[in-house]
Amino acid sequence: MKIIDGSVTAAKGFNATGAAIGIKKGVKDLALISSDVPAIAAACFTTNVVKATSVLRNLDIINSGVKVNGVAINSGNANACTGELGKKSNEEMAQALAKELNVEENTILTASTGVIGAIFPIETVKAGIAKTAPSLGNTRADALLAAEAIMTTDTYSKEVAVEIEIGGKTVCIGGMAKGSGMIHPNMATMLGFITTDVAIDADLLKNILKEDVQTTYNMVSVDGDTSTNDTVVVLANGMAENPVIKTQGKDYEIFKEALHYVNERLAKNLVRDGEGATKFIEVNVKGAKTTDDAKIVAKSVVCSSLVKSAMFGEDANWGRVLCAMGYSGVKFDPEKVDIVFESARGNILLMDNGTPIVFDEGKAADILSEKEIIVNVKISEGEAEAKAWGCDLSYDYVKINGDYRS
Repeated sequence: MKIIDGSVTAAKGFNATGAAIGIKKGVKDLALISSDVPAIAAACFTTNVVKATSVLRNLDIINSGVKVNGVAINSGNANACTGELGKKSNEEMAQALAKELNVEENTILTASTGVIGAIFPIETVKAGIAKTAPSLGNTRADALLAAEAIMTTDTYSKEVAVEIEIGGKTVCIGGMAKGSGMIHPNMATMLGFITTDVAIDADLLKNILKEDVQTTYNMVSVDGDTSTNDTVVVLANGMAENPVIKTQGKDYEIFKEALHYVNERLAKNLVRDGEGATKFIEVNVKGAKTTDDAKIVAKSVVCSSLVKSAMFGEDANWGRVLCAMGYSGVKFDPEKVDIVFESARGNILLMDNGTPIVFDEGKAADILSEKEIIVNVKISEGEAEAKAWGCDLSYDYVKINGDYRS
């Protein structure tokens, strides 16, 4: 696998663009993606019972198995909890891009992010799509425009691309994502769009994405809130002309590994750019009885407001880690737990086989002064392990969310 400078236009046949159309003030707020040929689509969506209109419509399209020609995405308005008017507006948004691409409406996916419950400015969106669609292009700059247009409280765009070889053909996978707050396991306020020119069976692609989401996007948390709009879409148009991947085997594993890299890279960057975040936290759990147990413990620690606050304050309060493990619901023996904090400045053992260690507070503070912190936990119940990623909880998080609508 080769990591390249690219995004959603890295794969053959994909185009993108982004523009400021007036949903927000003076910043890009509309992104478009298209494929030169219809692409098979796989997607995962929010588990929130309250789902945005775009999510409900996309679910129907993905489940129907129809191939996809394009995606229209707006930021600044979530079009969630907006009733029949919002549903109609979402359909008109898809119709507007379908008209520009001269394709059927049901081959267009939509996505929205922003304020929940606000009336959707559909006339502004339709006019913006008509004006912006002619700018669709396949350059790196075009992809960046799209990545910037989906941002809300993000401070930078999240993009990644890789190349792999399958059947003697070069295959590209590129992606972009947004998300900074309301991010929590089971998909968050996050939108992710991944394009690839691989030729692959549609059911295999869906299975790969469904499985991979469990160890990437579903293992991050910024603030414990699961959004109404979470969407991750993978489009595969087959233009690499590799032998079609129809079964699990060598080619399947090569593609699966590369897609995992793209998803994990995007997921981690979402956390690194968490609202008000000053620390990136990785919780590494080993020695669990099952993988599910390890995931539950890791999530519990990374989601703990007290752990997040301690990391912000650079306080080696390992008791908060053990407490979060204890209420996770996973059974383990506290007297067999090891806890180690680690960063680029070294590591420090805080609990050894259930026994608290008298440690050097100065060294611990030095370790926690780094931007990236690893919390290593061993529970000595088995051989399973898992990782989760999160960020600290800072003063700025409250400031940002205290006046989000303004």
